[in-house]
Amino acid sequence: MTLRRRRANSRLELQGSVWISVGDQTLGGSDRFGLLRAVADQGSITQAAKAYGISYKAAWDAIDAMNALAGEPLVERSAGGRGGGSTRLTARGQRLVERFDQIDSAHQRFLRLLDEQSIDLDQPFSMLKVLNMKTSARNQFVGTVTSLRSGAVNDEVELTLPGGTRIVAVITQESAQGLGLRTGMKAIALVKSSSVVVATDLEGAKVSARNQLKGVISAVTPGAVNAEAVIDIDGGGSVAAIVTQGSVKSMGLATGMRATALFKATSVILAVTA
Repeated sequence: MTLRRRRANSRLELQGSVWISVGDQTLGGSDRFGLLRAVADQGSITQAAKAYGISYKAAWDAIDAMNALAGEPLVERSAGGRGGGSTRLTARGQRLVERFDQIDSAHQRFLRLLDEQSIDLDQPFSMLKVLNMKTSARNQFVGTVTSLRSGAVNDEVELTLPGGTRIVAVITQESAQGLGLRTGMKAIALVKSSSVVVATDLEGAKVSARNQLKGVISAVTPGAVNAEAVIDIDGGGSVAAIVTQGSVKSMGLATGMRATALFKATSVILAVTA
């Protein structure tokens, strides 16, 4: 047996596919749904088979099997006049193809994210890190629950980040119970950038915002109306805030200057892995 050494720049890659099943039988995956799209484009099983590089029999067998498993036809034929008949997707067939494309697209995005975050064998696997991704909240902090205080209606949760920064969230008791929160468990704090207020020269000032993250402005990105200011937190990590262009000018916000990111405990959304 001969062993081949792989190229030094080769890496492990995560791959996968998704398909729809009915019971223990496969309705279709990317191949069969690709064939349905070809039928919709070509208006003919014969032409769809040619475009897809398979025989007419193979195409017809696949479509016939899908029609049977789906409970109602996904493809239908119409009798023609001089120009002959045509083949098209039914309304259910069109909806199913569109939904499969949406599911497959989401699946591929998740695979790419999982591949980026989990294949490095020198790093521990963290589902929290993988899920710390596409949400409407610009700021996402992974930390450990270090304190839980119950009130009459709401609970106060303290999350400590790896660098020691602490974030406080106020959530309903029902939410705390539903998340199964307990000290020592990992959680994600989500904060929208529009909920963050940037302040400078706060020495000696008293503010009502429970969360006050001090650091240095690392970026100020202007937009048409607002700008995004990013503050590198002293304990590590960063926080982004949306501020008006007027505020940027009046406060003289610029990279390298000290600033504090303020946000209320009620503006923090907590998430945990299932």
